[in-house]
Amino acid sequence: QIVKRLRRVFGDRVGVYHSGMTDSARAEMWRRQNGENPYPVVLGVRSSIFLPYRNLGLVIIDEEHEASYKQKEPAPRYHGRDAAIMLGKMNGAKILLGSATPSFESYQNAMSGKYGFVELTTRFGEVMMPELMFVDVKEYRRKKMMKGSFTPVLYEEMKRVLERGMQVILFQNRRGYSTFLQCNHCGAILKCKHCDVSMIYYRFRNTLNCHYCGSLRPVPTVCEECGQGHYVNRTPGTERIEEEVKQYFPEARVARMDLEVMSNKVKFRALIEEFEAGNLDILIGTQMVSKGLDFERVKLVGVMDADSLVSFPDFRAEERAYDMLMQVSGRSGRKGEQGKVVIQVADRENRVYRLVEKGSFHGFYSFLSREREMFHYPPFSRLIQIELRHVNEYSLRNAANELARKLRERLERRVCGPAEPEVARVRKMYRIQVLIKAEQGLSLSKLKTFIRQKCDELLKGESGKGLKVYFDVDPL
Repeated sequence: QIVKRLRRVFGDRVGVYHSGMTDSARAEMWRRQNGENPYPVVLGVRSSIFLPYRNLGLVIIDEEHEASYKQKEPAPRYHGRDAAIMLGKMNGAKILLGSATPSFESYQNAMSGKYGFVELTTRFGEVMMPELMFVDVKEYRRKKMMKGSFTPVLYEEMKRVLERGMQVILFQNRRGYSTFLQCNHCGAILKCKHCDVSMIYYRFRNTLNCHYCGSLRPVPTVCEECGQGHYVNRTPGTERIEEEVKQYFPEARVARMDLEVMSNKVKFRALIEEFEAGNLDILIGTQMVSKGLDFERVKLVGVMDADSLVSFPDFRAEERAYDMLMQVSGRSGRKGEQGKVVIQVADRENRVYRLVEKGSFHGFYSFLSREREMFHYPPFSRLIQIELRHVNEYSLRNAANELARKLRERLERRVCGPAEPEVARVRKMYRIQVLIKAEQGLSLSKLKTFIRQKCDELLKGESGKGLKVYFDVDPL
């Protein structure tokens, strides 16, 4: 959609660059940007900042809060937004960050006067913000009033919108048919043999898939733990939501947007065009549906399970949940009459939902930033994450404890951990993390040199045999 709009204004002077292009197309783009007649406007993903630019005057980072700007694996680990800001500074260009829900780091820079700040208080064309409805799933389950994964409120709202010939977007941030299988006798959850994570069940191919190592396996006929029970589906993914929608709304034209279906850009473009033209009634998807899409006929957005966004052991979990809910809500009622957003929750008293209802980002930031400052988390400090990996869990724990002890000799309370991450084993390698908090004013270059020195000492010693060490500055 952005390509279309830019070409409407700039014509064929717009260059596009992303990883979906062939190697030859990317090489041609590189040659053109390095030649005498480069594109004056380049639209690209994070890697486009490494293209050659001659007279760079403006760098725009849209949706700057997005975690996907961070390159995690493989190395080099960098943040596309921060690298783009550096690129702009090196070229003397203006830099524009855009977001309805800015990252805490950028908002802090704006509030402190480091960045300029412009706020849009109304939607384009004076369109009203959508009406938010939080629906208690727990209460409807207790009363046995649920229709599959749908509360009566969401079901009736969908029915009303579809009868008027308008469109619906359903957001479920989980792929597959079921996010895990559980034994109905002993309660054991079927996990990947190579990673400490449950396997996702895909009904269309009747297999289990691990999203960390990519391994596939058939569904066992009986429980592998007790040998008596059978595995049952728990927590629906987009595939199951699609099945239920077709069951309850048989006349509706339904499509699904997730990584399993959108395997290439041709399918993605075709689906966007079909939905934009009004040839589809309901679009079901993961966070792909929340990012930058603009459909004027969408009058209802349904968030199937908001609690799954909040329930993470991460200091950024509430920020991410707030961003996601506000962004996906913004797809509703973008033209004409006011839209609606139905958010299904089980923990109605969660403070994130109360802050989303108020709709004030400044209020949300003020509320959470006090905690961040108290516990020395970004934007009031910088983080450096050291991840140790080893095939032997005992050796890994010894090495992690030794490294933490070496670091604490000088850094003291700035060192947190060692601690296991959310997924403690991936591809048969055990993982442990040590987190270092660097307060403002501390020399980051000296800190990095010290950390590297201590890690090199560890790797050269007895504890370093078979150990792998990974560094991540400003992890997300």
